[in-house]
Amino acid sequence: MKKVICKVEYDTDNATLIEKRAFGCFGDPAGYEERLYQTPNGKFFLYVNGGEESIYTKEDIKRMSAEKAAEWQNA
Repeated sequence: MKKVICKVEYDTDNATLIEKRAFGCFGDPAGYEERLYQTPNGKFFLYVNGGEESIYTKEDIKRMSAEKAAEWQNA
């Protein structure tokens, strides 16, 4: 997935996957997935996707600061 945020392109195909977390089982309408990525120039972003009853009802990319990415990893 690609998304441009504040003139910066975030692309899951060109970034490095740092960590992946899944909540719920496949097919669970309340289940969702979060994947933390880092771009080649060091920016972090979270790819999210979920079921129709989850907190992420559609796939999206959310940019993150290095501090927020570290907090997410330690949570």
